[in-house]
Amino acid sequence: MNFKNIHVGKLIREKVTENGIEMPCICTFFKCSENEIEEMYELEDLNTEILLRWSKLLRYDFFRLYSQHLILYAPSLPVDNTKPKKPLLPKFKNSLYTKEIIDFILEQIESNKMTKDEVMTKYRIPKTTLYRWISKYKI
Repeated sequence: MNFKNIHVGKLIREKVTENGIEMPCICTFFKCSENEIEEMYELEDLNTEILLRWSKLLRYDFFRLYSQHLILYAPSLPVDNTKPKKPLLPKFKNSLYTKEIIDFILEQIESNKMTKDEVMTKYRIPKTTLYRWISKYKI
């Protein structure tokens, strides 16, 4: 899975095929035509409300794809030592590594696309965490 370039329409189509859901069922769920569904498959990104409905229909968290992209590719913010302000939005743990991310990173090392040092630098993964993954998943 390429977490850098996400084409959610193609991924939805793959999940529909994998789950074997028929087009009439999808059209009924979305209250729209087959052409509109086909158009959604062609879109690289979708409105969050529509993506939420797809996630419910297919019982798959498509939002997690974007979360994993952020974990892997978003730059970290510089440390601010001033008095912290109360956040307006909820704060999520940003060091959450899913199985898919761990597999992706270990695949980069196993296929010699990246060295361990490159992985630690590029994705800001602590050395102990990376070696724990290697030990646990036996590269």
